[in-house]
Amino acid sequence: MGETVKLGLPLVEASQAQKHVTVNEALARVDTLTQLTFVSRSVGAAPIDETDGAAYWVPAGATGAWEGRDGRVALWLNQGWTYLTPATGWRAWIADEGAPAMFDGVDWLTGTGSVSPNGAAMTMRVIEIDHPVGAGASSVTVPVIPAQTLVFGVTGRVVAEITGTATAWRLGIGSASDDRYGSGLGLVADSWVRGLTSSPLAYYEDTALTLTAEGGDFAGGTVRLAVHVAELALPRG
Repeated sequence: MGETVKLGLPLVEASQAQKHVTVNEALARVDTLTQLTFVSRSVGAAPIDETDGAAYWVPAGATGAWEGRDGRVALWLNQGWTYLTPATGWRAWIADEGAPAMFDGVDWLTGTGSVSPNGAAMTMRVIEIDHPVGAGASSVTVPVIPAQTLVFGVTGRVVAEITGTATAWRLGIGSASDDRYGSGLGLVADSWVRGLTSSPLAYYEDTALTLTAEGGDFAGGTVRLAVHVAELALPRG
């Protein structure tokens, strides 16, 4: 049975019986591939059962029904897996990463506006964490800023009230730049921060953010922080 060039849709043969089966299969593929959404691109074992229309990018070394299907788009249709080969330029939403992606002919690159023929790209993404505020004069996050990135700014929101004797807080990097992304920030739930870097700032090693108490100390609370970064992807050899 023949298939279309771009989406691999099955074509109806001239004297084929039960043509509706082929047409319905093609419609199901179109329904999934239009506004393509991947459940994940990192799941290495094929689920035994899925919701009809679910799509995954099959990573290297996948097992189960996906064994030997590395680099394919796996669609769960009619209680079984159908596999398609993506073309350069396809776009998708990766649900478990909350990020848009574009296929460069080898891999899916998130946050990419343009890609060179050999995979060089400038990608932009947002890295979000919920940081539990530790007791004391300051509270340091995990290294949330990746090495070799340009940071445009940091935003955040208090999701659980910051308690203690502090009257406000600052957000920055270490003690030398502890207010780089904001000062005099609110403590109650839903207080927010939008800290812009005056010029995109390069970080050359994994870097943590520092929350510093003003007018007292922290006792607890939770802040949701989001770092807005750009990364330069190397061309392939």
